[in-house]
Amino acid sequence: MRPLPRADVKVGFACNNRCVFCAQGHKREGCGAVPFEALVERLRSLVGAPRGLVLTGGEPTLYKRLGALVRCAKALGYGPIQVQTNGRLLSYPQVVRALLDAGVTEFSPSLHGSTAALHDGLTRAPGSWAESVEGIRGALASGAVVVTNSVITRANTEDLPRLVSLLASLGVRQAQLAFVHPVGTALERLEDVVPRLPAVVAPVAEARERAREAGLRLFTEAIPYCFLRGMEELAVEDHIPYTHVVEGASEAFDYSRWRVAEGKAHGPPCERCSAAPRCEGPWREYPQRFGWEEFVPLP
Repeated sequence: MRPLPRADVKVGFACNNRCVFCAQGHKREGCGAVPFEALVERLRSLVGAPRGLVLTGGEPTLYKRLGALVRCAKALGYGPIQVQTNGRLLSYPQVVRALLDAGVTEFSPSLHGSTAALHDGLTRAPGSWAESVEGIRGALASGAVVVTNSVITRANTEDLPRLVSLLASLGVRQAQLAFVHPVGTALERLEDVVPRLPAVVAPVAEARERAREAGLRLFTEAIPYCFLRGMEELAVEDHIPYTHVVEGASEAFDYSRWRVAEGKAHGPPCERCSAAPRCEGPWREYPQRFGWEEFVPLP
């Protein structure tokens, strides 16, 4: 059964991290916070069939009226309601409690390395690893659904198995490893940030084994099937809710259609690949930079 349709509402682009892989790039400089009334109007415009909601940014926990926005969404019938966050402010129990009381049912905190040196280097925010780790603990202790997200970069590729082991030790039961999208800051720093897809295969395979041993459900995002041979069950794409994205006061756009039709790409090798009907392919920017030679069709 596919999950309910979902609205992804970006409350603003202010953030207390400055990740080297940030897909939002310099948007924080133009829109730190979207006016509350504009966000409520967009929520009302999408009301219809039962619909989940994910609040994103930037860093949504910095949004001063986040609790009020959650209460409004709940009153409009949205649910489940997830906050996608770097997890730093979840290290404060009063923040977690306030969001749960408002109606949040899920948290998706992020961690990008098994050590402070690695994670803080990627976020360019000293101390962020310790706060995010504590935030994950706090989210888990709250009883809410917790699904962590970690972006695969050149710097942390070899660390992925250790990262999964750390997440399991914290009590995480579902985690996602998302191949970096080469847009925004990641595009500006592409040579330093984006790994080659063949290099992620062995670390992902080991991370998969560690997840199995720990009873952690692991997914990957934006890794084509030809790099998941024998691990195809990791691909999260079949489980992603049909999503409309709202940025600021703009009209909602069909992210699910865009992701398949424009965001990702199929190339010449895909024409001979048995997985092509169900594989979305890589982010379009990857073969634009590195070509299609690495992609070997599945028989």
